[in-house]
Amino acid sequence: MTYNVHDLRDDRAAAARVVRAVRPDVLCLQEVPRRLTTEVRLPAFARRCGLLWGGGRLGTGGTAVLTGPRVEVVERQRGRLPVRFPDRSRGYAAATVSLSGDGRAARPVTVVSMHLGLRAEERVRHALIVLGRLDASALTEDRVVVAGDLNEGADGRARALIGARYRLVSGGIPTYPADQPSAALDVVFAAPTLPVLEVGAVDAMGAVGAVAERDLVAGSDHRPVWVDLDVAGSS
Repeated sequence: MTYNVHDLRDDRAAAARVVRAVRPDVLCLQEVPRRLTTEVRLPAFARRCGLLWGGGRLGTGGTAVLTGPRVEVVERQRGRLPVRFPDRSRGYAAATVSLSGDGRAARPVTVVSMHLGLRAEERVRHALIVLGRLDASALTEDRVVVAGDLNEGADGRARALIGARYRLVSGGIPTYPADQPSAALDVVFAAPTLPVLEVGAVDAMGAVGAVAERDLVAGSDHRPVWVDLDVAGSS
């Protein structure tokens, strides 16, 4: 699941209810509270969601990866994505994780939460940086999920760079603004070796499953997207 939570400036209880309704094993966040407030506000939000945050604020540009109780974190990474002053800082957070308790020894999967910049050229540079860091990681190989707020639509160049490596598994569902979504800014990509089981999303007409429409509008200025991937059964 990926969710831009607008610095938790909106209805945090509503945002947490959205997350609990989806029950993700891994939650990629963008626009989490930054600087010294992160260590106070993000763990509290994680607890409301029934998830854990492993720490590591510096260099993330307001991104984070939260994990559920059946997920084991093997390794964490983070990195800053350069922007033009005085723009908001950008970055990515990554967690290499594996499922536990299902009786199968699944290989780890690296999940990246990213938040790209506001300028097209900047977003291209950001995408290249993240892809380069993934290439340099010994743990990722062909088991990667990249999720987040790309700040561009289907015709964006950064999206095309990521899409040339990983397939879009969340569809082109509008996520912004939350009250009347028209732009598909928030997406999930995955390696071809990770089969898709189900895609979840919400459009302007209502909610899917147990996710309440009023919570989607109140929780943030973005709507989340989520997808079920077969990470345990894939080879």
